[in-house]
Amino acid sequence: MAFDIDMIKGVYTRMASRIDAARSVLGKPLTLTEKILYSHLDKGNASRAYARGDSYVDFRPDRVAMQDATAQMALLQFMQAGKNRVAVPSTVHCDHLIQAKVGALADLKTANDTNKEVYGFLASVSDKYGIGFWKPGAGIIHQVVLENYAFPGGMMIGTDSHTVNAGGLGMVAIGVGGADAVDVMAGMPWELKFPKLIGVKLTGRLSGWVSAKDVILKVAGILTVKGGTGAIVEYFGEGAESISCTGKGTICNMGAEIGATTSIFGYDAKMREYLEGTERKEVAAEADKMMSHLTGDPEVYENPEKYFDQLIEINLSKLEPYINGPFTPDLATPLSGFADAVKENDWPVKMEVGLIGSCTNSSYEDITRSASVAQQAIDKKLKVKSEFTVTPGSELVRYTVDRDGYLDVFRKIGGVVLANACGPCIGQWARHGADKQEKNAIMTSFNRNFAKRNDGNPNTYGFVASPEMVTAFAIAGDLTFNPMTDYLLNADGEKVKLDEPQGIEFPLKGFAVEDSGYTAPAEDGSAVEVIVDPSSERLQILTPFPAWDGKDITGLMLLIKAKGKCTTDHISMAGPWLRFRGHLDNISNNMLIGASNAFNHLTNSVKNQVTTEYDTVPDTARLYKSEGYGSIVVGDENYGEGSSREHAAMEPRNLGVKAVLVKSFARIHETNLKKQGMLALTFTNKIDYDKVLEDDTIDISGLEDFKPGNTLRLTLHHADGTSESFPVNHSYNRNQIEWFKAGSALNLIKSRA
Repeated sequence: MAFDIDMIKGVYTRMASRIDAARSVLGKPLTLTEKILYSHLDKGNASRAYARGDSYVDFRPDRVAMQDATAQMALLQFMQAGKNRVAVPSTVHCDHLIQAKVGALADLKTANDTNKEVYGFLASVSDKYGIGFWKPGAGIIHQVVLENYAFPGGMMIGTDSHTVNAGGLGMVAIGVGGADAVDVMAGMPWELKFPKLIGVKLTGRLSGWVSAKDVILKVAGILTVKGGTGAIVEYFGEGAESISCTGKGTICNMGAEIGATTSIFGYDAKMREYLEGTERKEVAAEADKMMSHLTGDPEVYENPEKYFDQLIEINLSKLEPYINGPFTPDLATPLSGFADAVKENDWPVKMEVGLIGSCTNSSYEDITRSASVAQQAIDKKLKVKSEFTVTPGSELVRYTVDRDGYLDVFRKIGGVVLANACGPCIGQWARHGADKQEKNAIMTSFNRNFAKRNDGNPNTYGFVASPEMVTAFAIAGDLTFNPMTDYLLNADGEKVKLDEPQGIEFPLKGFAVEDSGYTAPAEDGSAVEVIVDPSSERLQILTPFPAWDGKDITGLMLLIKAKGKCTTDHISMAGPWLRFRGHLDNISNNMLIGASNAFNHLTNSVKNQVTTEYDTVPDTARLYKSEGYGSIVVGDENYGEGSSREHAAMEPRNLGVKAVLVKSFARIHETNLKKQGMLALTFTNKIDYDKVLEDDTIDISGLEDFKPGNTLRLTLHHADGTSESFPVNHSYNRNQIEWFKAGSALNLIKSRA
């Protein structure tokens, strides 16, 4: 079934003329990225060229996707926007709130009972405002989007950083905060700084143990977790065309781990096959008519160094499998050197658990390649040494691979099939023994592996690899094992070697499903009532944040000076806190509890300047707020990287934080702070970070002349009576300054409505 086909035809109808206008204005051939961006300008045909990495541009995305954890806050905000129906096709996907503990059926039943109030709220809001609803168990948002909604040449935003997965089907798909989604659903333009362009030229062809996952694992090693910040990564070349559509999705999915705005591939035969295989022949037929517009101009790919800001070349025929980690997705080690790295770094040798699936790697191809390795354990009489779990990405894939016998293969080697949900990938894993916090190693085919990300244990060494590589390592149970060269001892005492994995891109009998889990909204939702219990612990109707009072901000208490990596997981943890995603005040009790205090190197322990004693971060912030003091957070490099967690911006705003000052921001988090009416500032001179002392009170001046490009001034008042001041930068444009003045972007939308 092709959803929103009329919308897709509309995009294609206007695309050619808009691309022609952009090519004329820019006076050069266009990359695919530029074609899609310029064909989605809010004002229609391009009248000027936008500076990459500098110009703020208003766009009109084609659709919005939200997962249940972030949808709660997004829809609570949308309810305040004064609109009767969403302006663009939008969907909600219930995938984050299902905890992995026993197995699919039992875990899904528990989730439906535990989250009944939240699911009911999301279903009723969706019904009322014209939003498609995918019930618990239907699948992970990004897999479901790829199977049903993504289309070549389109533009989508989603309230999850891995929205970028849809780039595997030729779509500019960008992860955003809930406030951005509210803008688009309310019919407003969506603003983005025009991205820089990174080109990745792929030659050769994948073979043997090497998979699409290894492409992005290598790229992550090259660019690091912030090397793609402010850029869109465009893959091209003969190698790109040889990779399956879902393999392309895997590569784009993990582009979030390099900080990229998104990643994208041009439309090709593999995408056409996938569209047709997922019952969207009508979309494929329309895309075929637009073929020349759904890829970069030939001149671009002939001389890519002239058209991209950075160029990377990878020969797939020479690529080897990679294993990334621990504790960061960009520590890339080729398989040939991994055993040595394990020994040299004193990483745990024994692998406790192997976990495959997730939104990154749960396609039919991924499952069949992994199952071909698992079958060898049975055929060659090998005892699987590690625990093993499988997380299907959607009910469509789960039903089909179950029908075709692959899930039985995993069960025979001791594997546990989990629900079609995020589960262990986002910390929704009730892992037995994790509370002991023992040093151990796991390997996953997921995308992120920050400390405590999967099971809450800071001593779990998480490694990321392809699903077939994870399966092989699970069989061996040893991180010094190399499945390409090493032998294993079987039950008969024989030395046996694993063969290369074999996979199938599409099921020979086609995809099948009994209940996809989709519910269409009411044609007229005016009579639908959305009820939120005032005494609820999980849902809370929002109160608008106060507007700026027109004055400089003075007397701010330093709440915390965070040192080192401070991701959105550190600012607003997931795991057990997911249950409070719809209740701003309750979830604010996890604010910055994972950040490391630069002064005592502890987490969730800061000096309360009112009591002069050390206390938790949330309690200290609440006391400051109750006493009438504003506060400020100071941070390090790439502050707010990771999931596009809007709560990481809303919680500080809720607890009285007025500004966040850091060496550098991750893109989405900086925008999220701006949307909530906060000051997102960066050090003009990064060494000024060292001047901030534990007992400081802080003033921010220059706000009465707050303009794009103007620096503000920050003054530190030290406890010894001395003061020092220095300039700080901001990246606000005129519209964003209006957000600040109004108290939030949502306040501005309401005032205009």
